[in-house]
Amino acid sequence: MQFLRKLFSPITVSMSYIQTHFKAMIFLLILFLIFAPASERDFANNNLQQISLVGPIIEVSEIVKQIDDAANNSTIKGVLLVVDSPGGAVAPSVEVAYAIKRLKVKKPVVVYAKGTLASGSYYASIWANQIVANPGSMVGSIGVIMQGADLSGIMNKFGIKTQTVQAGKYKKIGTPDRAWKPYEVNELNKVIQGTYDMFTLDVATARGLDIKNRDIFANAHIFTASQAKDVGLVDSLGVSYDAKEKLIELSGVTKPIWNKEDKFDKLIKKLSATTAVTLNTYFPNLILK
Repeated sequence: MQFLRKLFSPITVSMSYIQTHFKAMIFLLILFLIFAPASERDFANNNLQQISLVGPIIEVSEIVKQIDDAANNSTIKGVLLVVDSPGGAVAPSVEVAYAIKRLKVKKPVVVYAKGTLASGSYYASIWANQIVANPGSMVGSIGVIMQGADLSGIMNKFGIKTQTVQAGKYKKIGTPDRAWKPYEVNELNKVIQGTYDMFTLDVATARGLDIKNRDIFANAHIFTASQAKDVGLVDSLGVSYDAKEKLIELSGVTKPIWNKEDKFDKLIKKLSATTAVTLNTYFPNLILK
């Protein structure tokens, strides 16, 4: 009997381990089925990169890293930036724009306006080789806005008063506890106008437009895709297929292999976009709009 136990001990130990860790093994199997490559093709290095810019532009360190990584990756021959964003804060929008400008020096970039290519997201896209807009997309809104609430009425109702110690005449600009004074509005207008001048000059330079005509292509006008093409803001109309074909043409790739976005990263991006909307609602900043 003892002999038989020793003989079959490897089998009994294995069975015991499986029973003990059965749930964990099933969980790992499910994860493998979800994230495992679908075919041998998925093991091949992709030569074309698709990067998504979705939602309000607030935090862009990850997308800038993706763009710079693609620029420095010799395997990648071209990048498609898929955009569906209403814009966002000025500085992050400029960060993405300059990352695309750096990338363009090394390899072709095509922007695909999936739904909304407006304000800061348009700024982010201007240095691409080509901008392809979905016929149903909205383009433009090239302008700048700074806004804030005047809460003095509700504060008075509840007997709330603010106390301030400040140095500098303009230090209380933008505070929500009172109406802004005329000299404060003038100071803000100086910032807004300077930012607008920078925005429109960069658009004109990147797109080969005459800055003297900025009231036509900018001035916060909102265009359909067709109208945007007429004023020179986009190069062509098409869907995702057309944008990809344009990049394949520009990159010279004969056997295109596209990257596949990680499902977990995709979920995180959606959560980040939702968080950004919430933060921007309660903590407004200088916005391209």
